[in-house]
Amino acid sequence: MSWIRIWVHLVFSTKNREPYLMNEETRNLIFNHIGEHAKEKTIWLEEINGYKDHAHCLISLGRDQTISNVAKLIKGESSHWINKEKLIRSKFAWQDDYWAVSLSESHVESVKNYIQNQVEHHRLKSFDEEADEFMKKYGWKYIK
Repeated sequence: MSWIRIWVHLVFSTKNREPYLMNEETRNLIFNHIGEHAKEKTIWLEEINGYKDHAHCLISLGRDQTISNVAKLIKGESSHWINKEKLIRSKFAWQDDYWAVSLSESHVESVKNYIQNQVEHHRLKSFDEEADEFMKKYGWKYIK
């Protein structure tokens, strides 16, 4: 039997960063649905939350899972469900891109806390400011 624990902090935004998730009730419906679908697909989704234009997920990858497949399953199924249920007035889509970083077991609780407090966090800092900080922290560069 294989024993694996690979924690990934996955973040993705709405298409063109449209503020489709402004309504807290809609946002909660979507994130709860993503959590239920993740269970069905045996994706260990420890935490999910976000704000008006993006979502944060804390995931522990299984032995046959890749970040890209998990992101595709979560984003693809949820956008299909959101449109089917007509939760958003216009056609909903997640942006193709995402970012993901691994984290150690010792950081899991702090990342869970960070994800749980997205609304409060973004009262002080915009998603663009946050993204710029992550780009600098991890040494990423925008490819034009």
